[in-house]
Amino acid sequence: MGRFLLRRLANYLVLILVATTLAYFVASVALNPRVRYEGRNPPPPPAVVEQQLTEYGVNDNDPLLGRYLDWMGGVLTGDFGKTVTGGDINGELGSRAMVSLRLLLVGSILGAIFGILVGVWSAIRQYRFTDRFFTAFSFFFIATPVFFTAVLLKFGALEVNEAAGTTLLYYTGYETPGLDAGFWGSVKDQVAHLILPSLSIALGLVALFSRYQRNAMLDVMGSDFLRTAQAKGLTRRRALYKHGLRTALIPMATLLAFSFGTMAVGATFTETIFGWHGMGEWLVESIRNNDINVTATVSLFTAVFILLSAFLSDVAYALLDPRVRVS
Repeated sequence: MGRFLLRRLANYLVLILVATTLAYFVASVALNPRVRYEGRNPPPPPAVVEQQLTEYGVNDNDPLLGRYLDWMGGVLTGDFGKTVTGGDINGELGSRAMVSLRLLLVGSILGAIFGILVGVWSAIRQYRFTDRFFTAFSFFFIATPVFFTAVLLKFGALEVNEAAGTTLLYYTGYETPGLDAGFWGSVKDQVAHLILPSLSIALGLVALFSRYQRNAMLDVMGSDFLRTAQAKGLTRRRALYKHGLRTALIPMATLLAFSFGTMAVGATFTETIFGWHGMGEWLVESIRNNDINVTATVSLFTAVFILLSAFLSDVAYALLDPRVRVS
């Protein structure tokens, strides 16, 4: 198992380097920071423009390979460079990453847990009322775009707050600006702001994961090894949960990990609608502003996040499938 995980980790490190390199080169070719200086009145001197672009590491007149090596050298020492306006990327990266991780961790974990539980329950209760109800629920949210779900939740919060005459559900921002309520008061406030955006993410994931888990569980329920376990004296419920569920979770491990990883910048609509200034919003802004270094930095963050999720999937796969431990 150890050698298997080490090989996978080495592969992921190479993939992170390849993905980040491609993202930097594509951003450098597609984006043009020079346009930010055009149309100004009075126009800045060309020498000043060249100096600033070179200082920020985005001058298209400098060799692309040299700019990439300078940027990557800074990344290896923990310096992600400057934004196209001269700001420090490091300072904003930490805050935006924590905002996105807070939202995605809660939403994804809730989606995974309830998705698996709903899928298993639907499989066990196949064609009964609860199975048909959860099937209708899943199809509705799979067919509904995440931004529409977020807007519905936001308008629902407005109606609830208006009916209650006070703010019960927070629908904008990830904390109350200027709140001075001590440590636990701040934690409570941030949790309250987290409810609706996390729910908008979790609902879609529950719908998706439950469908896959239901099908995986149904395949296992008709397998020979489960009938053998029952023939040896195990009750049907014990055989299902001790042997069937573990086997049904194996294909889900990869799906859960990559779904979680790809949401690193995939929650752009949720962040925008609820006013969360995270990595997804930052990526859209960087492309709009022709900011090469920020685009490459967000791509690096996303690659690390996705491949870390994939590595955790490999760990889960190895724990669930004993055959991997001897490879």
